[in-house]
Amino acid sequence: MENILQVKAARDSFPETNLSVITADGRLSSFVVNYSSQPQNLNISITESTPKNSITFSEANYNKAEVTRYAKAALNSDVSSSLSRDKNAGISLSVLGFFTHNDVIYCRLEIENRTNIGYDINQLRFFIRDQQKAKRTATQEIEVTPILSEKEISAIKANSMQSVVFALPKFTIPDKKYLAIQLMEKNGGRQLEVHIRNKKLVRARLLP
Repeated sequence: MENILQVKAARDSFPETNLSVITADGRLSSFVVNYSSQPQNLNISITESTPKNSITFSEANYNKAEVTRYAKAALNSDVSSSLSRDKNAGISLSVLGFFTHNDVIYCRLEIENRTNIGYDINQLRFFIRDQQKAKRTATQEIEVTPILSEKEISAIKANSMQSVVFALPKFTIPDKKYLAIQLMEKNGGRQLEVHIRNKKLVRARLLP
């Protein structure tokens, strides 16, 4: 279970120590731990009533609860039109907008299936790629790994549409490069890819 932490003594009568637990919402809980062969309390619940010390992760770590909250805000924000779109055999992938807050970029996507055959997602990747060059010229790809997605989607049912927001670490796109968002079908050939230039990325809307 994702929300259960089990702690067991590795040996009898260990000296007094401490345990600190940081939950996904940034809540820090600290406990003094002593050995007991017959503990009075077997279960401790960390709830909203538990005294809270807020933790904000820095550098490569982020406050998951905060990022999730702003990802939902990006999902519910008004958008007028797509920034980029690709279609293939009844499947379309659209970039509806970029949003930002606290050095996190939120990319809102829409995937539509206009066929009677379900679309199983093999992978959805973000990477920065060089502009097209001669066939014999090597190109460089730098993958941008999402911090999280607002909701996990593994398939798009027949004749349906889903929107999703991916939270990405802050980045910009160098000259002569572009951001590629690639959607690949599991055990299928309906592959899609949209391209975003830096001028569209830097216009990301600030989330309040």
